[in-house]
Amino acid sequence: MCFARQEKVNAQLVISTPDLGFSQACANNSFNSFSTSFTFSPQAALTATNQFSIEISDANGDFSNASVIYTSAQGEITTSPATLDFSIPETTAGENYRIRIKSSSPAATSTASLSFAAYFKLQDSPFTINNLVSTASFCSGGSYLLTIDNPGGANNDSPLNYPELTYNWHKELSPTTSEFVTQANSLEVFSEGTYFVETNYGSCTSNSFSNRVTVTEANSSNDAEANIVSSLGNPYCPEQELTTLTTLSGNSYKWFKDGVIIQDATEQTYQTNESGIFSVQVDLGECTAFGSIDLFSELFESSINVEETNFILSDETLTVTITDNAISPQYQWFLNQEPINTNTNTYDTNEFGDYEVIISETAGSCNGSISYQFTVAQTAEPFPDVDSIPNVISPNGDLINDTWVLPLQYVTGTNTEVVILNEQGRVVFQTIDYQNNWPENDLNLTSVNQLFYYIITTAEGSVKKGSITIVK
Repeated sequence: MCFARQEKVNAQLVISTPDLGFSQACANNSFNSFSTSFTFSPQAALTATNQFSIEISDANGDFSNASVIYTSAQGEITTSPATLDFSIPETTAGENYRIRIKSSSPAATSTASLSFAAYFKLQDSPFTINNLVSTASFCSGGSYLLTIDNPGGANNDSPLNYPELTYNWHKELSPTTSEFVTQANSLEVFSEGTYFVETNYGSCTSNSFSNRVTVTEANSSNDAEANIVSSLGNPYCPEQELTTLTTLSGNSYKWFKDGVIIQDATEQTYQTNESGIFSVQVDLGECTAFGSIDLFSELFESSINVEETNFILSDETLTVTITDNAISPQYQWFLNQEPINTNTNTYDTNEFGDYEVIISETAGSCNGSISYQFTVAQTAEPFPDVDSIPNVISPNGDLINDTWVLPLQYVTGTNTEVVILNEQGRVVFQTIDYQNNWPENDLNLTSVNQLFYYIITTAEGSVKKGSITIVK
């Protein structure tokens, strides 16, 4: 008996070139879904464990280091044609990507798709340059450096937070046209014009672009204009937050309020919560730029009638008064961070401690608040009833033994002469109306302990002499 040998021969699987369901793969954090369709035959060649996958090339279409961007479950796809959805990696950036389809069982690979542009837009929102100042100037023969603002914030999602991004700078030719200048993180401008920058996402459209900055050239007979921008707008509502005034970049700065120079305001920015005409003078090197802004704060105005530190006697009362033009104001008072049960603009106190009052406007367009902090401390009794003449004092500002305090029979109203001499015998203090206030000024002590001498002569001619040691 003869038996015929039978062999099962698996047919070779053929996968077509993937058909792209898009012309460009322009993705961002809110959208990253693309599709491709393909056919395969014969269907019967697929095993139960087969998986289809999608590979993407590098930006030049090379699959030498291809990345797998999709893999189906085993046996998931059994009929042809098939459509697969996939996402591109966040590192994708280029104009000539391709994809191909692969099967695992049996192993087969399609030819590569057509080339397509693909970018994952890591940052896809407007950002600022030049601190949002819309103008800039440079001296004749010089230049001006435009930079992307960093770090980011509520009003500026800075693309510099993503180091892998690159940027294309442009110069406007008309409201609708521009020319490419260079690809760089910043732009040194040598000629007048209006400039802006876009994040480089190739042929993909994007919202990642900057504000426009108009750059002008100035000379000694044509001073530059220094535009000033308020971070909270103008008018602005502080709501306990200062607005930041910013001008163009220069070598040095001088800020003025209502024509008066603001001491120590020498930076490119200045913070304030006031209204007024703020001006700036910017040194550009060979020329100078000037600018001003009529800044208006919608927050109410207020003042307090006490100092930061206030001294009273134990039996005295300090009246604190708030003056304001707030609409429907509320007043919150605190002593040592504990609330005080009152809601008036005036408060009488004879308690020592740290105080705060918060004034809040509860109506109007700018419902902000202003707070004041002050301290009430006990002052030394100027004429205490002491028994003896002290021979040691320590004028260190702690309100304890700071001045030379005499018994009541020698102080003001007794017509007693008080004379104090230094170690060389020179008179440093003399009066017939002593207020228990020596020394009133810094003695410029040159040693740790310094010695003085006193002579006290009463109206009746009685004399007392002694020494006073000053302890630093």
